[in-house]
Amino acid sequence: MGKSIYDPVTVLPQVGAKRLEALHQLGIFTVLDLLSHYPFRYEDIQVKDLSEIEDQEKVTLKGDVVSEAVLTRFGPKKNRLVFRMAIDHAVIAVTFFNQPYLKSKIHAGEEIAVFGKWDDKRKSLTGMKILGAQIEQEEAGFESIYSANKGIKQKTILNLVTEAFARYEALIPEIIPAYLKEKYRLISHRDAIYAMHFPTSEEQTKQARREVVFEEFFVFQMKMQVLRKQEKAVGKGTELTYNVADLRRFIASLPFELTNAQKRVVNEICGDLRKSLHMHRLLQGDVGSGKTIVAAIALFATSNAGFQSALMVPTEILAEQHMESLVQLFDPLEVRIALLTGSTKTKMRREILTELANGELDVLIGTHALIQEDVSFHNLGLVITDEQHRFGVNQRKILREKGDHPDVLFMTATPIPRTLAITAYGEMDVSIIDELPAGRIPIETTWTRPKNFEHTLHFIETQLRKGSQAYVICPLIEESESLDVKNATDIYEKLQAYYEPNFQVGLLHGKMKPAEKEAVMERFKNNQLQVLVSTTVIEVGVNVPNATTMVIYDADRFGLSQLHQLRGRVGRGTKESYCILVANPKNDTGIERMKIMTETTDGFVLSEKDLELRGAGDLFGSKQSGAPEFKVGDIIGDFGALEAARNEAALLVNQEAFYVSPDYQSLRREIGIENMDSLGFD
Repeated sequence: MGKSIYDPVTVLPQVGAKRLEALHQLGIFTVLDLLSHYPFRYEDIQVKDLSEIEDQEKVTLKGDVVSEAVLTRFGPKKNRLVFRMAIDHAVIAVTFFNQPYLKSKIHAGEEIAVFGKWDDKRKSLTGMKILGAQIEQEEAGFESIYSANKGIKQKTILNLVTEAFARYEALIPEIIPAYLKEKYRLISHRDAIYAMHFPTSEEQTKQARREVVFEEFFVFQMKMQVLRKQEKAVGKGTELTYNVADLRRFIASLPFELTNAQKRVVNEICGDLRKSLHMHRLLQGDVGSGKTIVAAIALFATSNAGFQSALMVPTEILAEQHMESLVQLFDPLEVRIALLTGSTKTKMRREILTELANGELDVLIGTHALIQEDVSFHNLGLVITDEQHRFGVNQRKILREKGDHPDVLFMTATPIPRTLAITAYGEMDVSIIDELPAGRIPIETTWTRPKNFEHTLHFIETQLRKGSQAYVICPLIEESESLDVKNATDIYEKLQAYYEPNFQVGLLHGKMKPAEKEAVMERFKNNQLQVLVSTTVIEVGVNVPNATTMVIYDADRFGLSQLHQLRGRVGRGTKESYCILVANPKNDTGIERMKIMTETTDGFVLSEKDLELRGAGDLFGSKQSGAPEFKVGDIIGDFGALEAARNEAALLVNQEAFYVSPDYQSLRREIGIENMDSLGFD
């Protein structure tokens, strides 16, 4: 076989075992990965005149060294190197910090070019690097700055990219179809890659970025659209033909009337269940919007149609809560329901699995225990995954494969802006409950500074004396030198000293074993603990109606959506509830975020604001959200390109030529369907 852009990066002569490990840490495994490791910024290293530059601008200056370099040391690792440089008729001071080895490169009377930051007030330059004396205007353009790590330097990455481009330039494929290149006036992908790494002007980087961003979005949207088409194609099987009159009677028997939003999504979901097409739907609902009731209706409809259903949730606590709720709702009906978790005793587990395989059970609720190999369904018709981003794609897939293409419903309480929903869940239909049930008391939210924490403690005490409970949330478990934040252990000890023996204080954090977490939560749920100090592990699914106060320490370090999720742990009973944000914001944006939290309890409004203020990467914290990460594209700033890519992908995926024509071979390979027959064509 000949060489390919997908060759391992070890084909390059400068890549040994140690360097390979460093590249792997950066996500670089193939030559294409290396060429797609784009700079995250550029430095303009063109030589400028003193009259052209502004204060604090990064600039390259060229002149003659007029004094010997003087090295001053202050401390074991700190030093300063200073010399003077003449530019035309002016003499400026140049200072390098902690680069003593540069002294040997600086000689009085020689010409030199230095890149650094200009201080207009002092008429001095804080040097960053010496570029040498031979630099010419046409040679000095834009220097690419890459993400690197301890094992590999910037210069090495640039050298590797240069080598890879020289060897593989002719093999770089054109992924975007020619007609779209022409329609959107995009340069070739080969030219775009070159200009991303070796630009000579801002206009060149702008054109290169347009092509790279569109390709990223287009490939992603093609994957989503093909997935969607696959889901539709495999669904030409089970129709869950429940009795409509029975379903209406069940809904009428509920202890409250559904909101208009709940009615709308119930119609969408139940409409899908009756169709021969496979359901693949995301149900978004803000905290307290009533997703559990909607899920219960779908479970009842599936049982009524003679099929089994599974509800998979991330924690045992949440599984038990769902079990309690559903047992009450299904109590007078002939819906047989069971709970299966890691804590289920062996004898009980054996009985449940036997009844499940025989079709004697209608609904199985559980955690990861549901996807174990010996869990076998008689006729699985519906799979519901709650807080779906907590499960990996493979875990969800295993559960789906326990039936013959069962309908799939994902639920999440994380409000996702419509802009993000288009990207993260492009392969699903989306249902949104955007209305809270009537009579729900809004949570009163205030924010205060840490110096007023004594007042906050007193407020918590007044709530405890009324028989209520409180959460106190902290960002970190233990002390950190890098972050000036209060930690859970420290706060726990302070609250113990303040409240005990009158009230009991508990501690919950991510480093505890699952059994320990469960035990602490059980004690809090049973009111054996009145105050629970916790990290954000408390965020999803915990239901303690007696908890009325939520205090969030260092609230300015959380995103708005995360603060909203935490706030949703209170306000679940009939008592008035409170959320107190303890924060010390350092700028106007921080103050604005605290203000927004006090003004709205609408999770969708907050998620849009979070997107504006923090950007998509920070919206959900870690990568747990399932929201895609693009190397260059910004789903907010480049939203026009994102929509265009989605529209074009939706059109192309329905054309048979895409699956068979040689024109689309590179695209098919890129999205992983090069050996797949056409989908949904006769």
